[in-house]
Amino acid sequence: MEPPAQPKRVTIVDVARHAQVSTTAVSKVLRNAYGTSPQMRARVRQAIDDLGYRPFAAARGMRGQTYTVGVMLPDIRNPFFPEILDGITDALWETDYQVLMAPGRNGEAAEAKVTEAMIDRGMDGMILVAPVSSRSHLERVAGMVPTVVVGRHGRSAAYDTVSDDDLAGAALVVDHLADLGHRRIAHIEHDETDPRRIEEMPNAIRADGYRRAMRARGLEDEISIVSTTYTQRGGYLGAQQLLTRSPRPTAIFAGADIVAMGVLQAVSEAGLEVPDDISIAGYDNTTFAALGPISLTSVDQAGRHIGTNAAQLLIDRIGDRVRPTAQIKFSPTLVTRRTTAPPPG
Repeated sequence: MEPPAQPKRVTIVDVARHAQVSTTAVSKVLRNAYGTSPQMRARVRQAIDDLGYRPFAAARGMRGQTYTVGVMLPDIRNPFFPEILDGITDALWETDYQVLMAPGRNGEAAEAKVTEAMIDRGMDGMILVAPVSSRSHLERVAGMVPTVVVGRHGRSAAYDTVSDDDLAGAALVVDHLADLGHRRIAHIEHDETDPRRIEEMPNAIRADGYRRAMRARGLEDEISIVSTTYTQRGGYLGAQQLLTRSPRPTAIFAGADIVAMGVLQAVSEAGLEVPDDISIAGYDNTTFAALGPISLTSVDQAGRHIGTNAAQLLIDRIGDRVRPTAQIKFSPTLVTRRTTAPPPG
């Protein structure tokens, strides 16, 4: 028995015949080019809908654009990164651009594989969220494809950046806890081992902000840091270390909300109550931080707004490759909830 014949792919010629216009007119409508009237665009769009026409991405790439934007997220399990993705998709919703996402897996080799795949597939631009790759690699990528880097500090003439003021955000947490009366305030950071990135990575900036804020409050002798990872397990292991220290901290500043989730687990297993025995604060103000049973005090860095601005910068960069690069930095706010209170006693 012969397999059923595959349906014939609808082409631009079919669309033009159905709409009773030229193939040039259809091409202009697909590219949003000048020279088409509203009536013609409506006829072509209707023909596209009637026939189920789908532009062939490879062919569009050969003509100069594929109308695809690549987004690299370091870890899809961290609930903060989807908020950035939501902002990106919101900003591109009314455009012809489609978002294709890939995980960078918090490693230079994996990031290089992802970015090279996006370049090879002719994506019109890329948004790289909290990449760990060297600046030289990022600049090489940006030299080939319009690129916006999210979360990294520092200035580059090759790519645009969007970031949060992590120094200020860390100070908001320390000042809040110190105002409540805490002195033994500990911090769980993401271990940064590459000195080339130390001045650019948000985790390193937050740890530096914690140190500066502690010194500013006269608490230099109380500085206590555990280096793990920005994961739930990293928070769990970090809290286990902190809870064995003597004297035990009365408050823990987790470098990310996902870290705070692990801290909450370790504190509960130790038989301690939050915030009666120990206060906990996070960073990112993710959606689960506001859930009633959790009610986590956290720094809000407006992830959705970051994503929206990154997408707009990328569209601007695609339209003008030679304009000066832009750097956008947002001022965070602190959202206080039930996980922080005055220290016991």
